[in-house]
Amino acid sequence: MTTQSLPLSAAPGAREQPAATSDSPWRHVVVTFRDNPLYLAGALFVIAIILIAILAPILVPYGPEAFNRRQPLKPPSTTFWFGTDRQTRDIFSRVLVGARVTLSVGIVATAIIMVIGVVLGAISGYFGGWIDNAIMRFTDLVLAIPQFFLLIAIAALFSPSLTTTMIVIGLTSWMSTARLVRGEFLRLRAQDFVLAAGALGATKGRIIARHILPNTIPIILVQTTLWLSSAMLLESSLSFLGLGAQPPTPSWGCMLANGRTEMQTAWWQTVFPGLAIFLTVIAFNMVGEGLRAAFDPRSRRR
Repeated sequence: MTTQSLPLSAAPGAREQPAATSDSPWRHVVVTFRDNPLYLAGALFVIAIILIAILAPILVPYGPEAFNRRQPLKPPSTTFWFGTDRQTRDIFSRVLVGARVTLSVGIVATAIIMVIGVVLGAISGYFGGWIDNAIMRFTDLVLAIPQFFLLIAIAALFSPSLTTTMIVIGLTSWMSTARLVRGEFLRLRAQDFVLAAGALGATKGRIIARHILPNTIPIILVQTTLWLSSAMLLESSLSFLGLGAQPPTPSWGCMLANGRTEMQTAWWQTVFPGLAIFLTVIAFNMVGEGLRAAFDPRSRRR
C-alpha cells in the first residue's frame, strides 16, 4: 500500500506562513496609479512641479525680475520661450519661480487647514455630547458664510501679502475637514479594538493618538491632496484681485492680473501662467481622486 506524503504546509508541526500583505492599502495605491493613466499622469506632473519649485533658481534662464532692455512684449521665441511682459521680464522664468511661490502658499495653507480640521474633528467625534454640539454649531456658522466673500473680507482688513494669504486661506477652509474627521471618529470609537483599549485602561489621549487617528490617515491624506489644489487656486484668485501676493512677486495670480489688459495683443502674458494654474490644479485633483479610489474598500480587487 503506497502512502502519499503530506504537503509541507499540512505536515504536523509545520508553521503556517503568514499570507502576503496583498491587502495593504499602500499596495492598492501603487496598483491604482499603475493601472489608471490619468492618475499616473497627475502624479508625475505633481512630482515635476515639486522638482521645478525646488530647482527653480537653477532652471531659470533669466532672473524673474531681470529687465531685458528693448524687449517689451516680445512673443514666444527661441530666446524667450514664453515671451516677455511689458516690463521686459522673461515670462518663462517667472512661471518657474511662480511655481515655488504658489506651491509654498498651498502647502502652508493646507497645513493650517489640516491641523485645525483634524484637531476639532477628533475632539468633536470622540467626546460627543455638548462638546460635539458646540464645535459643530460653530462649524455650521462658519460654513453658512460664502467662503470666497469671507476670504476677501478678511484679506481686505490686513495688509495683502503671502503670509496673510496663507493664514486667511487656512482659517477659512478647515470646516469640511473637521466634519469628515468627526464622522470617522464617530464610526471608529464604537469599534471593538477601541473599546478593548479603553477596557485595558488606555487614556483617552492614547486612544485618540494611537488607536483611532492612525485609522483616519487615508481620508486625511486624500483631503490634504485635494486641499492643496484648492488652496493654490484660492491664492491665485486673491492675487489676481490684488489681495494676495503683491508685485513684483512672481505669483501666477499676479501674472494673470498684470496681463489681463493686453490679452488680445500679448496673449502669452496670461496664457502660460493660466495654463500652469490649470494643469497643476488638475494634477493634484487627479492624485486626490487616485488616493480616494485606492483607499476605498469597494474598489479593491485581488
